[in-house]
Amino acid sequence: MRTSEINVKYRETRRKLRGVKYQMENLWNKDVEKEFFTNSFKFATPEQLFYVTDSGKYVAYWPKGYPGKKSTLQSRNSLIGNFTEKWTTDLIQKVIKDKGLFAVQNAVCEEIALTNMSPADVVISKKKNINQNPEDILAILEVKMSVVWNWEFKKDESGINLTCIGDYKTHQGNPGLLRSDSMLKAIGKSINIRVSSFKASKIPIIVMGNTPITNSYYSKVDHLKVAGIVQGFWSVNTKPLDNNGENIKKTEKHGFYRFDAFDELRNSLEVLLSEDRNYFSSMKSRKELGRIIELANKETTYEKKGEVFLKLINE
Repeated sequence: MRTSEINVKYRETRRKLRGVKYQMENLWNKDVEKEFFTNSFKFATPEQLFYVTDSGKYVAYWPKGYPGKKSTLQSRNSLIGNFTEKWTTDLIQKVIKDKGLFAVQNAVCEEIALTNMSPADVVISKKKNINQNPEDILAILEVKMSVVWNWEFKKDESGINLTCIGDYKTHQGNPGLLRSDSMLKAIGKSINIRVSSFKASKIPIIVMGNTPITNSYYSKVDHLKVAGIVQGFWSVNTKPLDNNGENIKKTEKHGFYRFDAFDELRNSLEVLLSEDRNYFSSMKSRKELGRIIELANKETTYEKKGEVFLKLINE
């Protein structure tokens, strides 16, 4: 075999291996939701996980147009919350496993408003302790995920039977980042971290979801990203709609972004962790801003100019 033919075979083999890797490192999908329900059945009843229709069907969400009596299911919230935080922790650990870093669930750092009552869902850190120091935290991830598809549960001789009966446009629930209260809670917590201490100014914050966002939040998430409060609202659900309907990939300034492959997520996280960022905010007169810029401009390097500017803007 000629050298050129060997090289072609080698490149083909590498492409196939990359494909296998992609399949092994799946993002959020229906199989993950099946895993959630299967695991939850070990310590929860069907009535704690599903709504029961008038005809006796067990469904994850009330279907659109359902005419019967309806109730509100709260018991599933803590279960899906714990599951998605653990799932995200495991996913991020796969991304950073070769960097000597740790994905830590429910991390606490009092200095930047991450308390026992309100810990970070996940942090990327140099240390794997629950109690963290600000200088060890490289990123904070707030997880806002839930069950996306509608599922019908049946129990038969073969065991637990779960059937997907529609995507989120076929049921009455608003999952994940489609919920306004989820968005507002994530924004509020991010602002609380940002204003807690100057030590939080270097730590990027990501809101991790498994759905798109509503149109009314397109400009808001872009503004939050430009302002530096949140570095992105990211979705790791590559295909939340079964019919390939409208499914936003990204907003204009990437405040929201949907990842379609594990490597795409890994590349974005690597960029996020490699850049030395600083958050700053202030409200000063133009005269005062001009004075700060003039003083900072006397420094000889861009790095020193930035350092002096950040020091003066926060005084």
